[in-house]
Amino acid sequence: MRSSAYNIDEQHAAEAFNRQSSVFDALYSPNLIIQYKRERVRANVDRFLKPRSNILELNAGTGEDAIYFASKGHNIHATDIAVEMQNVLKQKVLEKNLQSKITAEISSFNNLEQLLNKGPYDLIFSNFAGLNCTGNLDKVLQSFSPLLKQNGLIALVVMPRFCLWEFLLFLRGSFKTAFRRLKRTNGVTAHIEGTYFKCWYYSPAFIKKCLENEFELLSIEGLCSIVPPSYFENFPAKHPRLYAWLQKVENKMKGKWPWRNVGDYFIITMRRKD
Repeated sequence: MRSSAYNIDEQHAAEAFNRQSSVFDALYSPNLIIQYKRERVRANVDRFLKPRSNILELNAGTGEDAIYFASKGHNIHATDIAVEMQNVLKQKVLEKNLQSKITAEISSFNNLEQLLNKGPYDLIFSNFAGLNCTGNLDKVLQSFSPLLKQNGLIALVVMPRFCLWEFLLFLRGSFKTAFRRLKRTNGVTAHIEGTYFKCWYYSPAFIKKCLENEFELLSIEGLCSIVPPSYFENFPAKHPRLYAWLQKVENKMKGKWPWRNVGDYFIITMRRKD
């Protein structure tokens, strides 16, 4: 019954992102905080990735990261469960003539054993909380190792169980938002484009424990722990000097406790033990 419920929820998530596909880039690309987040994530991956790597991207969305990594000379197999998101991605690939660098497949990260292109890969990459859309993250994580080359990497951007900025919203009376991540069992209801689905929050310790027998930890960084989350989209324009200062402080403190654990996201990078 539990697996069946998760499958139904995944279908709802796919429907939500299908509906958002046509406006996704227009909604989020101009957001300066999202631009900052992408730069941070990419810098983290670039730090560990070897030239001309083969990358398996989960929840690839409209392909913004796939195109970035392809421009760096890497090969990307971009997967997603949202057909319309993949259609946008494929159109971008054609427009930028990147067919030799980017391939695409409709695939759920909950069923990677059914993946048609099994690699092996140098990196499994998931950005911006796609993995928070499953209540079976332990199962997903355990499916990574067979898809990776010797000493292969994973780089995952996940929303934790506590976000300092979000928690402080209780001071403005937004109690539901401030405390939503503290629910640990049945997930939290989210909605996009009028479609409702559930998401779950995970700590870096959870991921480390799931993978400790097969992977070694390379890095944990907090993302938007000092810089505000991207739904404060007007913050950079209203407070440009403060925003620039917060970026500098976060970039200095991103790997230190407690800041690596209290952001809107954390970036965790691990290497397969061989």
